[in-house]
Amino acid sequence: MANVSPTRGDITSHPDATEMRDRYARMLGGRDVALVDGPVFLLGLYCAVSPWIVHYTNSQPDLVPHNLVIGIAIGLLALGFTRAPERMYGLSWAFCALGVWMIISPWVVGDSPDAGVVWNNIIIGALAVILGLICAGTAARSAPRP
Repeated sequence: MANVSPTRGDITSHPDATEMRDRYARMLGGRDVALVDGPVFLLGLYCAVSPWIVHYTNSQPDLVPHNLVIGIAIGLLALGFTRAPERMYGLSWAFCALGVWMIISPWVVGDSPDAGVVWNNIIIGALAVILGLICAGTAARSAPRP
């Protein structure tokens, strides 16, 4: 009869041990921006619900779906940064562009917005630009050199 009892041994003798170790090091080495993923997601969440927090759903009805859609887009970017960082950090510049759009959107989409709406979108946009630049800078720094 064959011995099927589990044996405890050292994994260093496994034929794929060095490949697994290198892969693990690559995965952990590319997560320099992990601390930015959470704030990006929270910024997207706040952007999506900001019309109801700042109470401009009646005064600026065109900005309500705008901020909701942009907030969802920012949240999806954050989830992409978390799930597939090596593929998504190239979109950090798109995140910066969303931030610039958020800054100018009260005047483009809205109808004579008041100060609360303007400051809300300016702060969201400025934070998006700053976080996008951090993501882009870190991605550029951790990119493999030819």
